[in-house]
Order: sequence, then C-alpha cells, then structure tokens
Amino acid sequence: MRVFTSLLALVALTFGTPTVAAESPAFDARLSGYDYPYPVHTLELESQRQTLEMAYMDVRPEQPNGDTVLLLHGKNFSGAYWQSTIERLVEEGYRVVAPDQIGFGKSSKPRHFQYSFQTLADHTRTLLDTLGIGHVTVMGHSMGGMLATRFTLMFPERSDSLVLVNPIGLEDWRQYVPWQSVDAWYQGELKKKPEDIKAYMTKAYFDGQWKDRYQPLLTLQQGWLRGPDYPRIAWNSALHYDMIFSQPVVHEFPDVPVPTLLIIGTRDRTALGRNRAPEDVRDQLGRYDQLGARTAKAIPDAKLVELEGIGHVPQYEAYDDYIEALTDFLAAQR
Repeated sequence: MRVFTSLLALVALTFGTPTVAAESPAFDARLSGYDYPYPVHTLELESQRQTLEMAYMDVRPEQPNGDTVLLLHGKNFSGAYWQSTIERLVEEGYRVVAPDQIGFGKSSKPRHFQYSFQTLADHTRTLLDTLGIGHVTVMGHSMGGMLATRFTLMFPERSDSLVLVNPIGLEDWRQYVPWQSVDAWYQGELKKKPEDIKAYMTKAYFDGQWKDRYQPLLTLQQGWLRGPDYPRIAWNSALHYDMIFSQPVVHEFPDVPVPTLLIIGTRDRTALGRNRAPEDVRDQLGRYDQLGARTAKAIPDAKLVELEGIGHVPQYEAYDDYIEALTDFLAAQR
C-alpha cells in the first residue's frame, strides 16, 4: 500500500475532510514511495553532459476546450500539490501539464548541476515540444513564478498568458541581503530537522495557524529529510537557493509581453535571506501587501487579485477565492 496517507491528505485538500497529522515516511531522492494524484511520466534529457529524467503529469480532459495550462511548482513543493487546481481546470476542459523541474519532486537530483531559470525554462520547452503542445498559459507559484516569468520572456510565442500566484522574486534581495556561498546554504540545509520544516511553514506560510489539511505540504520535505538521500537533496536545494538569489526577474517585469494575472495573498512575508538582512530593513522585505500592487504596475498588461489576510499558499488556504480568480481570468482570455 503505497503512501496511502499522502493520498488521503490530497483527497482531504480537495473535499475539505480533515486529516490526522502523522509522522512522514522516509523517501529516497526520486520519491519512489510517494504517489502523485495522476500518472507520472518521464522525459529523458541530455543536459550538462549527463542524462537526466524530468517527471511530469499530463492530464487531459474528456471534453477538451483546446487550451493547455502549464503549472510550475515552487521550491518547497512538487507537481503533486497542484491536485485540486488540476481537477478544476480539467473539469473546465483544459489540458494540464505539471512537471517536476530537475532537482525537484520525482525528477533527477544530479550530483553536480549549474542551475539557471533559463535552463529550467528550456527543459520545459523541450517537454512541450515532446508532447506536441504549441502554446500554453504559463502559471507559477512561489519560485515557479520566477520560472514562469522567465519562460514567458524567453518564449513569448509559446505563452498565451501568465499567472503568478504569490511568486517570490518580486524584489531584488541582492540589494539588502548579504551574499553567501552555496556551501553555506548547504550547511544550513543539513542542520534542518523535521520539526523545523513544520515550524517554518506554520510561521511563514500560515501566520502561525496550522491546520490538518496543510499536512501534504510537510510529507515530501520531511520524508526526504528522514530518507537515505538527504545530503543529495540538501545539495540540490543549496544550488536552488543560489539560483533564486542571484537570478532575479523583477527588473524585467516591464518586458512581460502577455496578459498577466497576479493572485496575491497579502499576509505573505516570504523573503529569501531575511535573517541575514540588516535589522532596519528586515521587516520591510516580503511585504506582499505592497509588492502585489508594485508588480501589477510594472507589468504592462496585469490584473491584480489581492486575497486579504491570506499567506503564501492561497491554493491551500483560500482555494475558493483563488480558483475563482484563476478560472475567471482564463475564461476572459479565450
């Protein structure tokens, strides 16, 4: 019986049934024992002199409307957490493609890799080419918002529109936070304990108010930490942090060429490296109650939907308002 508890938690997200929090099982680097809500396929990629595998879900509706939505996950997540979004979009007739980027989820975790948003965007383009998909609505959450923006900038001819859900990178942390090496990021990851992950998510994502339905967000990260491959996971995570910190997209928002929806939970205060910022600016970082409006002003054709009192993960915390904003926007683009 493969990760029955994780499936129950995902079902609970969709139908609102509370789950009982339990200790996460241990997972290897490729999440061998972790079931996704839909069949997972793999695409073989030749990248940086090695063969890698990119995992993805390709969910097709019974009555297609001809449009495809590409879902790009955040750093502490995988494609699996899009389940309720996928279900609704497929009901509306959209084909949905949800990849795990290299270094994340069920995809390869290389021992050595030069991560860049350009590389990940190009991998994603290759996936769409392989699936015979010409153009998509590009949608990203958290770190996935940075990737979605980069994909749209690189491949505007493939991008019908852009949806950003509490994306990180709405400010350039290099201006406020001291640089640190990948080795320092790595040592920080090695020090984490399972309870640290829950404490961080509770404080940063949910304003100190943990609910049972958030449990699926812990299952993957805590399971890796308990598993046999955590040093490799931690090293890839350190490389991801360096990519996020050193490759901002905020300065290119005026160049975004497609209609854009910003879904912003205004309580969010996510800011990379906040603890290393000077005390006099620390509280001014990650102010999504201000960053949403600033970003909407910077992107030429942007619509802002602010969710008052909601944090970093609206698709879990305020699903009804989130999905209404999303489906209304998609319908208006058709």
